[in-house]
Amino acid sequence: MLNFSTLITIIFIMKYGNYFLVFLIFLMACKEKAETENKGVFIEQTQSEFSIIIHGGAGTIKRENMSPEKEEEYAKKLEEAIRIGHDILRNGGTSLDAVEKTINVLENSPLFNAGKGAVFTHEGTNEHDASIMDGSNLNAGASSGTKTVKNPINLARAVMEKSPHVMLSGSGAEIFASENGLEIVNPSYFFTEKAMKSLERVKASQEDKVASFYTEDIKDSKFGTVGCAALDKFGNLAAGTSTGGMTNKRWGRIGDAPIIGAGTYANNNSCAFSSTGWGEYFIRGMVAYDISALMEYKGLTLKEAAKNVIQKKLPAIGDGAGSGGIIAIDKNGNMVMEFNTSGMYRATMNAQGDLYVGIYKD
Repeated sequence: MLNFSTLITIIFIMKYGNYFLVFLIFLMACKEKAETENKGVFIEQTQSEFSIIIHGGAGTIKRENMSPEKEEEYAKKLEEAIRIGHDILRNGGTSLDAVEKTINVLENSPLFNAGKGAVFTHEGTNEHDASIMDGSNLNAGASSGTKTVKNPINLARAVMEKSPHVMLSGSGAEIFASENGLEIVNPSYFFTEKAMKSLERVKASQEDKVASFYTEDIKDSKFGTVGCAALDKFGNLAAGTSTGGMTNKRWGRIGDAPIIGAGTYANNNSCAFSSTGWGEYFIRGMVAYDISALMEYKGLTLKEAAKNVIQKKLPAIGDGAGSGGIIAIDKNGNMVMEFNTSGMYRATMNAQGDLYVGIYKD
C-alpha cells in the first residue's frame, strides 16, 4: 500500500510533470552548451585510407568582424590549399609531399602570416620560421630567421633530407637554401601593406616597448601561422608548420613553429600535429610532443589528448594567456581541430573527398 509521501509525489508528477520535464531538458541543454563551449572539432573515421588537415592560424576571429567577401576569400584559399594535398594523396603520393605542397599554397598567399604574408619585425623586416617531420622515421628539419627564402617549408624539408642537421638559422640557412637550388627572392617580395600597418599600430600602442602580440591591439587580430598534417596510403604520417612569427618581434625571437615537439610533430605510433598561437607557451609546454606522449604512453585517444592539453594544460601554463590551437591526425585518419580561441582558419578532407572548411568556433 502506498504511503502518504509516495502518493503526494505521484500526484505532483502527474500534475506538474510536463513542467518538470521541460525544466530537466533546459538543464541538460545548459550543461551541453557549457561542455561544448570550449571544444574544438573532432572528425572521426572508422579507418580512412588517407586524410589531410590544415590550419591558417587561430585567434580572436569573430563573424561580426569579418566581411562576407573576406570570409569567402579565406575559405577559397583554404579549399585551394587542401585540395592540392588531397590530390597528391589520392594519386598515391606521400604525406610529406602533400604537407609541403599544401603549405606552399598558404605561404604564397598574403592572407596568412607565413611566406608572402609574413608580419614585420621591430626593425621592419620579415623573418620566417618553418619545420617539417616524417612520422615513419622521426626525421625532421627546420629553419628560422630567414629573410630571402620564398618558401620556408621547402627549406625545412631540404634541411631534413639533405643535411645532417635538424635546424639551420639566419644567413647560414639562406646559404644552404641557395646551394640546394631553392628559390631566393628579394626581401621586398614579402612586403604587404596590411602587415606594415599592423606593425605601425603595435609600435604606437606599445610606445616601442618589448615585443608582444598579446597587447590589446594585437589580440584582436588573427595569428596566421599555417600548418598541415597528413596520412598517406602507405600509413605514414607527416606534419609541417610555417610562420612569420610575432609582429614587432625583436632580438631574433623564435617561436614554436620551427621547434620539433612544440609546434610540429609526427609519429606513426600516435599522430601528426601542427600548432598556431602564442609560441612561447607552446614551447614551454612542448605541446606537440605532450599530445603524442599522452596517446602513446597513457593510451588516450587523439580527441582526449588534444582536449586535455589545449583546454586545460596550455592555458594553465600562461595563467590563462596560453592561447592558440592545433590540428592533428592519427594513424586511423581521425582528425582533430582543437583551439581555445574564438576562431581558427581550418579545413579537412578524407579519402571519400568530404570537405570541411571552418573559421569560427561555431
